[in-house]
Amino acid sequence: MNVFYEDEGDFKVGVILADNDTSLQVEAPHGKRSKIKASAVLQRFAEPPLGTFMDAAQRVADGVDADFLWQCCGAGEFSFDALGKEYFGRVPDALECAGLLLKLHDAPMYFYKKGKGRYKAAPADALKAALASVEKKRLQAEQKRRYVDELAAGRLPEAFKPLVSKLLYAPDKNSIEWKALDAACEEIKLAPARLLAKCGALASPHDYHLNRFLFEYFPHGTSFGELPAVIAPADLPRADVKAFSIDDMTTTEIDDAFSVTRLANGNTQIGIHIAAPALGIAIGSPVDTAARARLSTVYFPGRKITMLPEPAIAAFTLAAGGERPALSLYAEVAADGTMVATHSRCERLPVAANLRHGELDEVFNAETLAAGQIPHDYGVELKQLWEFAQRLEAVRGKADAAGEIQRAEYNFYIDGDRVSIVERKRGTPVDKVVSELMIFANTEWGGQLARAGYAAVYRAQSNGVARMTTVPSPHEGLGVAQYAWASSPLRRYVDLINQRQLLALLAGQPAQYQPGDETLLAALRDFELAYDAYAEFQRTMERYWCLRWIERERVHALDATVIRDNLVRLNRLPLVIRVPSLRDAAAGDQVCIALSRLDPWELTLHGDFDSRVNARLLDNHREPTS
Repeated sequence: MNVFYEDEGDFKVGVILADNDTSLQVEAPHGKRSKIKASAVLQRFAEPPLGTFMDAAQRVADGVDADFLWQCCGAGEFSFDALGKEYFGRVPDALECAGLLLKLHDAPMYFYKKGKGRYKAAPADALKAALASVEKKRLQAEQKRRYVDELAAGRLPEAFKPLVSKLLYAPDKNSIEWKALDAACEEIKLAPARLLAKCGALASPHDYHLNRFLFEYFPHGTSFGELPAVIAPADLPRADVKAFSIDDMTTTEIDDAFSVTRLANGNTQIGIHIAAPALGIAIGSPVDTAARARLSTVYFPGRKITMLPEPAIAAFTLAAGGERPALSLYAEVAADGTMVATHSRCERLPVAANLRHGELDEVFNAETLAAGQIPHDYGVELKQLWEFAQRLEAVRGKADAAGEIQRAEYNFYIDGDRVSIVERKRGTPVDKVVSELMIFANTEWGGQLARAGYAAVYRAQSNGVARMTTVPSPHEGLGVAQYAWASSPLRRYVDLINQRQLLALLAGQPAQYQPGDETLLAALRDFELAYDAYAEFQRTMERYWCLRWIERERVHALDATVIRDNLVRLNRLPLVIRVPSLRDAAAGDQVCIALSRLDPWELTLHGDFDSRVNARLLDNHREPTS
């Protein structure tokens, strides 16, 4: 005699070897012997043969329509053998009973299990919902397969077009589009970005990195939309100076300018002039709201995303040939270099020239200063600014560091998909003049605000850690008692905040921001986060263009300076890479690194060092200039 029984949710058959009333010893068709409870037995049978029973029962189950069976069984609880009589119209044989039970068990949407061999029909509403879910999954599976086939063939499905950035940077991994993209990537062994590029959704790795940043920080685009015009005040007194700015050739947001004027008493007046957009951008105005949202101009090679809309920049930038509102700090300097007095005022500034770093570095440098003459239209003024800057540096206690070697900075110039990377040494006379005068202005104005009790945003540094704060605190790196960012109001929102406070102080009006003002504190917190994120994005895009330069120039090796362990900085580029094969090198050592396996998508570059060939590489590697 054979038995058909249930064991841990599975149906099995076996021949009875011993029947002990409450338990049975059975042997499966494949020979395994088991002890089962008598209560687990669903039916006993002699025919058909044990080895074909389960396959035959499954064929019976396959022939049963679950929907028809559901309609036959009624609303109450039932046993499978009782339903068998109703379904077959007679007492079913063992095979038919087993087949019916398999069907009931395999249709949980239609029948709820209530015990051994007992079931109950699912309510009509529940069944309808379950069937709809199954149908939905079936259709989704078919849709997913169509998407996968299109992607694998290099075609972007229409539904993917508005979702490309979301799929790349913040995918909903439960969506059918992501599941299809993931499956297609697995099939053809490509990363999502590369597959979407193959399908035409990304033009280049450059767009991949740029769009990631825009997706997170400019989800609605970089356009300002329609904003009211910003009107610069026209009733300011006109400054009696001949002002000029010093900037990179690509700068359009010209925040600062300088002037040198001979006074009647024989002293010299040094003027530091800062563009004054705060005069035309009121707190809470549409333009201010837009600037508050961005908090800073975003810089990256070949492009920038300005904090202020172009019309507002045009109204206040210190462009040559025009007169613009400016907040000016004047220092009266005696013939011996002693600073006699300082004063600030808001005025209309005539700007005579916009000088550029490139042209100035050629004529305003250590050699021309040593010769005592700077061959430039503003040579006299530049020399006087240089002497003033040196004295300011000495007052800060930083003169001893003037001769230290400073790391180079790099300017990126993009023309289509080509890049020119121009190295420029820091610490030049041009740099010193600009930096010292900006430090002086930010320190002086920060001190004025602190003494008057006007809230401001300061940059502080202690123990090598820099931070933003609303408390006037020392900046140990600069050697000053306090340092308020106030010299770039066209490009940084905290500078715009500080300028509003300065204008109120000069006008004898109440401060526009009070100490502890949540508006001020929130702007400070948000600025720090945004400023760090923008700087990291700039570094990312500079790394991308460094790799593009290496690729286009077919550079196979470059000199490098060891930073520590196996970390090196390439001398020709602002690029740091890890060289696992570099051993026993000390910080500052010069080595030559062979470059390979460049990946602009992952922004990776492999470097190799081999002491046996390093000398030859130093002599023979190609290192083009641009």
